[in-house]
Amino acid sequence: MDAWIWWLIGAALLGIALVVTAMPELGMLAMGAVAGAVTAGLGGGMVAQVLVFAVVSSALIVVVQPVARRSRGQHPKLSSGVDALLGRQATVLERVDGQGGRIKLGGEVWSARALDPDAAYEPGAQVDVAEIDGATAVVMG
Repeated sequence: MDAWIWWLIGAALLGIALVVTAMPELGMLAMGAVAGAVTAGLGGGMVAQVLVFAVVSSALIVVVQPVARRSRGQHPKLSSGVDALLGRQATVLERVDGQGGRIKLGGEVWSARALDPDAAYEPGAQVDVAEIDGATAVVMG
């Protein structure tokens, strides 16, 4: 069997190991094996194949890994549930004051009350959700 086939078999095995273990380094080694296969296909000797495999794999690990580690820590926190409603805008449906009222928030009707007990918002006004207290949105103008 030709050497390039062995390199591709090695790359496939490393790819399977990557999927099973979720270790990104194995994917980088698999890419190095593909580079070794290309070198073998172009007629490079065994020393050249191993050298290309080592250089490509090492370069990927040295360059890609720090970039991936840095970007992994930079993703914004995704809010869900009640936390996703904080800061959203709502439309007043029934007068909202310190005692209560109704708003339309995210396509749903919510009971609401004003954050400032002395404030009042008339129907049609836009308010911001400051917090959620049980099933009641606490809003401000």
